[in-house]
Amino acid sequence: MKDKVFNLMPPAMIALVLLFWSFGPSALLANPWTLTVVSPLITLAVLLLEFVHERHAGWRMNRQEFFTDLFYVVLSATVISWLTEKLAEDPLTAAKASLGITTQWVTHLLWLAQVALAIFILEFGQYWMHRLMHNSTPFWLTHAPHHHITQLNAAKGAVGNPIELFLISLSVLALFDFEKTALFAAFNTMGVISTFAHANVRSDPPRWYAFFFTTIRHHSLHHSTDYESTRCNYGNSLILLDRIFGTFREGEGVLVGQDDRRRLTIREQMAFPFQPVIDRIKARREKSRADTAAAA
Repeated sequence: MKDKVFNLMPPAMIALVLLFWSFGPSALLANPWTLTVVSPLITLAVLLLEFVHERHAGWRMNRQEFFTDLFYVVLSATVISWLTEKLAEDPLTAAKASLGITTQWVTHLLWLAQVALAIFILEFGQYWMHRLMHNSTPFWLTHAPHHHITQLNAAKGAVGNPIELFLISLSVLALFDFEKTALFAAFNTMGVISTFAHANVRSDPPRWYAFFFTTIRHHSLHHSTDYESTRCNYGNSLILLDRIFGTFREGEGVLVGQDDRRRLTIREQMAFPFQPVIDRIKARREKSRADTAAAA
């Protein structure tokens, strides 16, 4: 019975999110802080579920993981969010206004259709950015720290190098005229899906859910220790895109991480994309010192 209840948790939480943004109190829905509060509450709720019905003991939260995850959750909600707004969303909004671009047809869609369209647009961009990161060395260097995590839990979706976190947040949603509540519902729906897709919760949703949405089984395989096995299941929320573009693979990973599962510190995660350049500079310095010593 417990397994059956937990298998229904992801779709049930999505239903709650949609009901809230569709029928919630007007004062709450109009408050810009509501999204800021609801998003971490989703993560917190799923983290608590990990203590009730754990998937793998090896993924169990510990003190070190908690404070690392907390750092990245705060970083994503503040610095990355601000950079995305100022460097991407605001310029797109300004360009839309100056060019007279209008998409009023979006506002005439049913509210739920707007939510679905917003999810598809955002996830479509994230899918191809994610796929690029696994197939281009410069982009992989920004994404690799996310694959050096050695356990999965509900907060792990926020862990990564800041460059990657910024790149994966980019979208063209600012060019469309969505209702605000539909956008917020889309963000929180994707939040529920991606949080459960990283979570240490024993939950295997129904087949219809797993056909469209990413689950922990799909995403744990993407995080497995073999690099070649990670080149599949790129969908952060919509595994449907992997099915469409031929990158879907069935399976599940238990051991996760790269480079012999070496866990990176926050400092190492920050420096990782620049490590090849740092190593070359160090090698040149060491060579210069050796040449100087030999000459003397």
